[in-house]
Amino acid sequence: MPDLLIELFSEEIPARMQARAAADLKRLVTDGLVEAGLTYAHAAAFATPRRLALTAEGLLAESPTTREERRGPRVDAPDKAIDGFARGAGLARDALEVRDDKKGQVYVAQIARPGRPAAEIVAEVLEAAIRGFPWPKSMRWGAGSLRWVRPLHSILCILTDEAGASVVPMEVDGIAAGDTTEGHRFMVPGRFSVSGFEDYEAKLKRAKVMLHADERAGHIRNDAAQQAFALGMDVAEDPALLAEVAGLVEWPVVLVGDIGADFLDLPPEVLQTSMKEHQKFFSLRNPATGRIEKFATIANIETPDSGATILAGNVRVLSARLSDARFFWENDLRRIAEGGMTGLAEGLKDVTFHAALGTQWDRVQRIAALAREIALLVGAAPDLADEAARICKADLLSEMVYEFPELQGVMGRYYAKSAGHDDGVPEACQEHYAPLGPSDAVPAAPVSVAVALADKIDMLTGFWAIDEKPTGSKDPYALRRAALGVIRIALDRGLRLPLAGLLAPALAAHSGPDGAAADLLSFLHDRLKVHLKGEGIRHDVIDACLAMPQNDDLTLLVRRARALSETLKTDDGENLVQGFRRANNILAQAEEKDGVEYSFGADRKFADSPEETALFDALDAADARIAPAMAAEDFTAAMQSMAALRAPIDAFFEAVQINADNEILRRNRLNLLNRIRASCLAVADLTRLEG
Repeated sequence: MPDLLIELFSEEIPARMQARAAADLKRLVTDGLVEAGLTYAHAAAFATPRRLALTAEGLLAESPTTREERRGPRVDAPDKAIDGFARGAGLARDALEVRDDKKGQVYVAQIARPGRPAAEIVAEVLEAAIRGFPWPKSMRWGAGSLRWVRPLHSILCILTDEAGASVVPMEVDGIAAGDTTEGHRFMVPGRFSVSGFEDYEAKLKRAKVMLHADERAGHIRNDAAQQAFALGMDVAEDPALLAEVAGLVEWPVVLVGDIGADFLDLPPEVLQTSMKEHQKFFSLRNPATGRIEKFATIANIETPDSGATILAGNVRVLSARLSDARFFWENDLRRIAEGGMTGLAEGLKDVTFHAALGTQWDRVQRIAALAREIALLVGAAPDLADEAARICKADLLSEMVYEFPELQGVMGRYYAKSAGHDDGVPEACQEHYAPLGPSDAVPAAPVSVAVALADKIDMLTGFWAIDEKPTGSKDPYALRRAALGVIRIALDRGLRLPLAGLLAPALAAHSGPDGAAADLLSFLHDRLKVHLKGEGIRHDVIDACLAMPQNDDLTLLVRRARALSETLKTDDGENLVQGFRRANNILAQAEEKDGVEYSFGADRKFADSPEETALFDALDAADARIAPAMAAEDFTAAMQSMAALRAPIDAFFEAVQINADNEILRRNRLNLLNRIRASCLAVADLTRLEG
């Protein structure tokens, strides 16, 4: 069984496209092989800046012969139809069989497709994959018609078995397949042949090419960390930058350089962002001072001077870039010294937030009013929350944020401190954007929490008021992220927020339509279900708790849902639900039949069996525990008391006939079922549970 090796060698492939391209090559080729009947044992794809590679082990030497039986027209059908059927089957008319059918005699074609050699199939599949490759952007070059991300130079395509390697005969746009490739462009120029994947990988390594992206990334990470450690520094973690740089080099060489002393007083976030965005440098931080004092750049070549010339050129370019950053920083500080953060924020009057929602200035006024109200609920001083809200967007007018938008909030904290703000106000300018993602930390300080919630609630209520809600996969204003932010802040900080009371006035400030508050609260509940799915809490469990009072208090709601979820994981809890359903169904049918409601209280004196008396006792004991537990919001205790009803309810149904001939006993037992229903529904709406 031969092994397949493919390499498509080209000019540099953009780093952001490499991982997807490797996956696409694997998908296109392996799907094509399997569709043609050529199965394989294992396949893997690789990408470097100049090549895409694929290996598939254990291919069949040829596709199997297949037979197909195809039913055709009746024998008395028009000649034109019969001849067309024969042509479609690839047979002569006299090769068709005649068979009896329930509607008469029909023609049947027996079609045999002989197997084909693996090389023939690979050539067809690979050519189709190359010509139809889904690059996000592609180009043509020279006089050919082929499109590729960058000019394609060579195709390596070989099948290797016990007899050795053989080139798959194929040609794409004048590029014939062969068994050779190239190593590093500068350190080991020239082509060399390979005989299989192991030989290919080993010779590439000798030719200064690391084939595996993970190996390149690991080498960069480890070497940078070791050099930083030797200097008493740490490398600032940046997984995205690491992945990008690993796609820029085939033989990574880590070089560490100095940042000019004139720039060391810039905020570390400014240094890190400037070096990352402009030059793909890693930042080295001095743990003693917290300052970024050096950088690591990744060269693609080993040089006789150990990278000194490369570093000198990088330092010159870096100095020019950081000079720009220092100009922005100093200019912003001068403007703030003259007019303060409030003066800077005045410019928000000229910045449109949304055509239907006014300017950023209008938005800030709404956030400030809402932050004052929320401050009382989260333990923040209303005046500080108001102060932070009024300047939290001011840094959008700074030159630094204009150059580096990802620093919004971060620069707000620095500028607010420089303007003399304190007591958590500067931190709120940065933290009110959080959380930006599922792994991002939520704000902790009360002022930051108040402004962060106000910011997100204003976003949600504003776009709900103008009916710009998320639809399907479209969410241009990141409203799902805003909703998740509200949920995470409330839950992580254990906040008791009456959301209905916050959403209604916020919507009124936008002149939102009737029903918008309820619709938005429902949206938040839906996002909560998605959030809690990761905890293993079923959506129907949340629905059972949503039907209870105070469902706009997310912290209370989740505590109830977690308690119910844990209860349902026990045998008593799950069986109690079955008993509740039985009681509820019998009761509902009787009430519909009799046209009355059996909710007038069961009388113990009519109990005529020990099991019935025991159920009265159990319900009395459960009610005595459930009511105070619910009042104390001890949902776990309430659920446990409810689950304790399982055994007496089971025994009652086993021993007692509900629809007794004696009408007094029947009514009393139906009223007893109502007590079961009422006791359970006091904890959660179990009718919402599935199953």
